[in-house]
Formats: sequence, structure tokens, C-alpha cells
Amino acid sequence: MIDKIGQLFITGFEGETPSEDFLKFFTSEKIGGLVLFEEQCNPHSRAENTIRKLSINSEILPIVAVDQEGGRICRFKGAPAEFGDASEYGKNNNLELYSEQFSRATYYLQSLGINLLFGPVADLQLGHDNTCLEGRTFGSNPARVIPFIERTIKIAHKVGLLTCVKHFPGFGAASVDPHKELSRAGYNYQTFINREALTFQAALEFGSDMVMTTHLLVPDIDSKPATISKVVVEILLRGTLAFDGLVITDDLTMLGAGRLGGYGERALRAFKAGHDLLLFGRDYRAAGEALEYFRKAYEKGQVNEERLRTSLERVSGIKSKLAVSAL
Repeated sequence: MIDKIGQLFITGFEGETPSEDFLKFFTSEKIGGLVLFEEQCNPHSRAENTIRKLSINSEILPIVAVDQEGGRICRFKGAPAEFGDASEYGKNNNLELYSEQFSRATYYLQSLGINLLFGPVADLQLGHDNTCLEGRTFGSNPARVIPFIERTIKIAHKVGLLTCVKHFPGFGAASVDPHKELSRAGYNYQTFINREALTFQAALEFGSDMVMTTHLLVPDIDSKPATISKVVVEILLRGTLAFDGLVITDDLTMLGAGRLGGYGERALRAFKAGHDLLLFGRDYRAAGEALEYFRKAYEKGQVNEERLRTSLERVSGIKSKLAVSAL
């Protein structure tokens, strides 16, 4: 299994087009997936060319992911890929307009070779000081938010895109941006059950393929951040919400993950907490460092064999869905 560990990693690259070093790393290490950013998506043909190049050279079909939430979080700019802020659709309860515009975008993205959307956002907008979520949520009331989550997942699946609901266990009550430092929220388990869990449970019932956590500390639930918390992943998500699919970290190069050790330690601790996929944003060299650390830990017997097999099987299962939808 040691030669398959690269399948647990999703990473990207800096600049507009992939370097030869990145392409060599991606293919030789059998990296599980690619994440694209704005400079790599515009013009749209740039992304299409990158995806084609990677797919041709990869032995195993890669996941190709993008954040295309609407509004300011649209990596692909312009028609027909771009659409409005989630908060505007939610505020006006305009589900049909959202469905029309999101549907158009998803058909187009799939035609370019994208196969995973990092969304929908299931967080609730619970505080005005959460600038990280500004415009990105469908609202504060789960009953109003859930229909948008359902429609997002159903439309994406209809065109053959995987979905990844985020940011578990619920980031709406936090104020600090995890891109900058470890975030914190003040709710307890009972509040989670009565509030945050509602939108995530709905997303899972509607068939979201993955769940993304983030670098969030909820002290009344666990003393460890969600990224390395077995309580959050194994007890809340896999236990309480009965999710047996893929769990992915938020970008492990974010400053909010800085307290979790070096890149390798972050990856290994996140995996041991129950994550299946390890996300490394634009920094493929950090991903390479973490992969090597992980591989050495495996060789030393520090990685549970059965646990690794389970995660690799989950990744393989998702990719079998992609292979079918591509036919």
C-alpha cells in the first residue's frame, strides 16, 4: 500500500500553468487530486489544458477540484461559470434563480474537466464579524438554507460532479479567519445538534460525496482543533451523523494549521483523527514533504494498516464514480 499513499493527497501549484517539476511530482507520486485557483482558471482554456495534460499522464484518474461557490469565491470568472453570492440568493429566497444559474455553471465546469466542487457551504451566518464567510452562506436559518443545499447537490450530481459539503462541524459562529490563524467557536454539543448539525445532516442525506473540516477549535466539544480531532471526525461526523464517506481537511498550508506542527506532522495527525484526504493548496512542495513524512511513519509502523486501507478504498470508490460518469 505504500505506493498508493499519494492518493490521499490533493494539491495544486503556483502560477498560471504547471511546471515540469509539478507534473513530474504529480504523476510519479500518484497524487490523488488537483485543486485549481483563479490564476489557473482564466482564461478557461488554461484550466482545460492543464486538466487534459494531467489526466493523460496520470496512471490513476485524478480528482480535479475547484471552489466555485458564487460571488467572490468563483475561481472561474465570467459567463457561463460565474454566478452570484450565496447570501443574496438566500436573502431573497430565490431558489429557482440560483438553480438556473448554478446549473448552467456546473454543466460548463464539467465540460472543462472539473469533477469535484468544494461545496456547498453548509455553515450558517451567525455573526457579522465572520468576514471569511461574508457572502458565502445561504443564511442563518437552517430551514431556509437546507433547500439550497439540496438543490446544489442534486444539480451537481446530475451533471456528474462530486460535492464536498463544508466546513464541519460548523464555522458560522466563529470570527477569526482560519487562513490567518486558528479559529474558535463557542457552542457546545447540544447547540451543535440543534443548529450546526441540521444543515450538515441534510447535505449527507442528499448524498454529498465528501465533508470538509476546517482549522476550528470548539473548546466545549474538544480541546483539539477539528483538523486533528477524533471527537469531531469519528464521534460527531462518523458517529452522530453516521457518515461513512470521504472526509477531507481544509488547506493544511493555512496559517490556522500552523500550531499543528510541520507539514508532515499536520498531515499524519489529521489522518489519524479520521480524515481520508489531505489538502495542500498551491504548495505542492509542502505536499511532497508531508507525503515523505507520512511514508516514513508508515514504514515505522506508526500508521494503522487497516485504517490506511479503508481510506484508500474510499478514494478508489469515489474515483470509480468519476470513471462511470465520464463514459
